[in-house]
This record gives sequence, C-alpha cells and structure tokens, in this order.
Amino acid sequence: MLLVGAGCDQGRAGTPGLKRNEAVLASGPSGAVQRDAASAAAAPGQARTRTLCAGAPLARPLPAGRLAQAAAPGALPLGDRIVTPGAWTWISLWAAWCKPCIDEIPRLLGWQTRLNGALRVRFLSLDDDERQLRRMLESQPAGGMRASHWLPEGRGRDAWLAAVGIKTEPTLPVQILVNPRGGVHCIVEGAIEDGDFERVAAIVQGRP
Repeated sequence: MLLVGAGCDQGRAGTPGLKRNEAVLASGPSGAVQRDAASAAAAPGQARTRTLCAGAPLARPLPAGRLAQAAAPGALPLGDRIVTPGAWTWISLWAAWCKPCIDEIPRLLGWQTRLNGALRVRFLSLDDDERQLRRMLESQPAGGMRASHWLPEGRGRDAWLAAVGIKTEPTLPVQILVNPRGGVHCIVEGAIEDGDFERVAAIVQGRP
C-alpha cells in the first residue's frame, strides 16, 4: 500500500533539478510560521547556518488515521500507525524519484541507532507510482529502508498533509518531529545534514 506524492529538490524522474529548500519551520501559539533567518539571509557564497526546530513547538496533533504501507519481500510489516506513544518520532516524507530523500536514508537510520531508542525514524512515501516505490524498497540493503508507510495520491493524502500544516504539493524531503505524546513538535523543509544531529539529540534527550 502507498501514501502520497509531492515535489522534490531533484524533481520527478527526468525533471531538471530544483534549488534545495533549507527553510526550517516553527510556530508559536499564534500559529504564525517562522523561518530560519540565519539561513535565509546568508549572502551568496557564504556558508549557511540553521537551527532545526527553532522557536516554540507547534503542539499540533498528528492525524490519527490508519496509513497504507509498501514493503519489499521479506520486510517486517510496519503496522498501520506511524507513531507509537512514549518516544520521539522522526517522520521523513520522501518519494522514490527524490534523490536527496534517498541520500539521507542512511543518515536518518544512523541517528536512530545512535540515539538508542530515544528516537524512532519512520518514512512516509508520497509516491504516485506504486511500482516505482516498490522497486526502490527492493533495491535497499538488508539494513536499509525496506518498508515505508505510504500516502497514495488523493483526498486522503491532501487531508493528512493539511492537518499537519504542510502544503499538498510540498518540496521533498520534508521532516516532521513528533513528541512522545503524538504532537507535532516542528516541521523541517529540506534534507538534513550530519551537523543537525546534535540539535535533534538535544531535543529528544531534553537538553537545553
């Protein structure tokens, strides 16, 4: 089963690449969106810096409905719920045609291992082509992403994204950090980097 498709930095297969979107979203109680000013204001050629999940937590509920999934033969089933209460959950919205999405899979799985149960990483596909999605999962190594939740194209996908506060045709990848109570802590637009690990670790471990 699959869950929904969107638009990645690299675009769909055969589409010219788009500039990577590194904006980081956070909002306070008013719901106003804040972007990472340091990254956005960097001059051309200057190194960009950003702080993931800056600002007040969104405190927005994650949709509670059941999700479809797709898996390579022999992969363990994921269940129809993406979040298990009691631990932080990192949800990566991706698609098989999105190269930055694929490139960051080992990094995200490595974060899960390094944080030793404090963070669960889950993948949510927005693919429209189920065959392409399944081929991608089948190509993953034994320790890679062999199964993914899926939002197939349609009203269900649009409603799920809208409930989280993500546009229905997002530029992938998009990251969602969910707190142990099942609420959306923050949304990150764009691929993550090695340097983002310490910030994520501080959040899930309750460090300032």
